Amino acid sequence: MAIDEELLEQLLEGRDPEDVFSKDGLVDELKKALSEKILNAELDGHLSTPDAGPGNRRNGHSKKTVLTGSSKIELKVPRDRKGSFDPKLIGKYQRRFPEFNEKIISMYARGMTMREIRGHLEDLYGIDVSPELISTVTDAVLEEVSEWQNRPLEACYALVFFDAIRVKIRDEGLVRNKAVYVALGVLPDGTREILGLWIEQTEGAKFWMRVMNELKNRGLNDILIAVVDGLKGFPEAINAVFPQTTVQTCIVHLIRHSLGYCSYKDKKAVAAALKSVYRATNADEGEKALGEFAASGWGVKYPAIEQSWRRNWQHVIPFFAFPAAVRKMIYTTNAIEALNSKLRRAVRTRGHFPSDDAASKLLYLVLNHIQADWNRPPREWFQAKTQFAVLYGERFVGV
Repeated sequence: MAIDEELLEQLLEGRDPEDVFSKDGLVDELKKALSEKILNAELDGHLSTPDAGPGNRRNGHSKKTVLTGSSKIELKVPRDRKGSFDPKLIGKYQRRFPEFNEKIISMYARGMTMREIRGHLEDLYGIDVSPELISTVTDAVLEEVSEWQNRPLEACYALVFFDAIRVKIRDEGLVRNKAVYVALGVLPDGTREILGLWIEQTEGAKFWMRVMNELKNRGLNDILIAVVDGLKGFPEAINAVFPQTTVQTCIVHLIRHSLGYCSYKDKKAVAAALKSVYRATNADEGEKALGEFAASGWGVKYPAIEQSWRRNWQHVIPFFAFPAAVRKMIYTTNAIEALNSKLRRAVRTRGHFPSDDAASKLLYLVLNHIQADWNRPPREWFQAKTQFAVLYGERFVGV
């Protein structure tokens, strides 16, 4: 609804334009006036209902300082005689408008520390907010995290990428390196979804078995292809719960692990030499290319690379059975790589977390923020979808 021009002229008459949006300027005055108008209308509505009780009526007002998204304002909150009125705009025990909480949560989700959030609010809006208040606002997310972590899942995912990043978390008085596991699923229609996050001290197959059973209990019945990072015992843990799942070692992880053996100046050339292995037409050709790499100058200089591929070869072989479109979805892994990059960026600013809950809270908000930007399936999916339908038949329930 457009605001009347004459009304705007009346509001702006005699005002310095620079003061309109400043602290205690016109915008804050309007927020105060509109808030009090709404509160009075709410009380009138309450008094006209049976919930107000017989003979109930207005009983003056009380002063209340509340935080908005840009300032502090002092409101006159109307009261009723029987004390049964609880405003919806700003509840009895609330001191912050919802927009203020959302602003704090949004900044926290972008990786800002409590000190940075406090300074940001002070610099921009002149609001002095205590660390305890920021912690209270963000702690309200923990219940949401629990609900999200236990929500029902779809019955079938065409692809699930399992990966972990390392995070420093204080535990029993010591700062420990813990693994944060993330599962990213791709539905048959190409929609991406983060299935959950789990925190554990070490990456282990027993822990992953518990994760698989949790996913099963939440309604997940079938995974067509699970892409993992080469953790020993991980494929067995997946197949114990999902026996039909094809477990594929992540090619990106293998390449990255291989380049870890190289000097910086050799990395580009070694990466180019390895392309002949994972771009081979079939498993036999791939193994032949790996042998040729081992006999080449790079293979002789860095023998550990060929040994690394040999150790994982059993779970590299499935990759060669897929058509090019499906292979590209598996070895590019752009979604999980981008996701991990943003998680690491958010974690890096903190040094360490005081507890597992604090880490879960931040990582959930970051993941939620990332997932909100996934508006459409990956470009490669439309071609891969047809191949999945042919390869997996009735198990692939795409549309």
